[in-house]
Amino acid sequence: MSRNMHFLPELEGAERCFIQDLIEGMSTEQAQLFASAYRGKRKDPHTVLLTTIVGLVAIPGLQRFWLGQIGMGFLYLFTLGLFVVGTIVDLANYKKLAFTHNQRVAQQIATNIMSVKASGGSKTGTSSEEYRRGSSHLSPQASM
Repeated sequence: MSRNMHFLPELEGAERCFIQDLIEGMSTEQAQLFASAYRGKRKDPHTVLLTTIVGLVAIPGLQRFWLGQIGMGFLYLFTLGLFVVGTIVDLANYKKLAFTHNQRVAQQIATNIMSVKASGGSKTGTSSEEYRRGSSHLSPQASM
């Protein structure tokens, strides 16, 4: 078990294994930065399920908009959830939708942290101020 996984005790299953592999080579300070940023952008599978249910009965595509899939959100909106079948499939696959989103977010955050370190982070690790300065120009979503 990675010494840095205690920063994200709420993770379980495949997500925990993925994040553990991702932060394995990070310093403690980098892992803390990662955990803080990841918690802010992570989507909980149960919330994805709730937005999918709302998408089924009220606003088609809500779950796709919420996951940042704007094009798919509009497609679902204009086709009534791909004629309801797409939304039902999303109901069955809500955990996979959340996990896929969370993987993408985790990769972006880890890449930003590691690139700041490689481009001149402090010798003991990247300070939080250096991460904020570096990530703001590396990723447009980092400033959100």
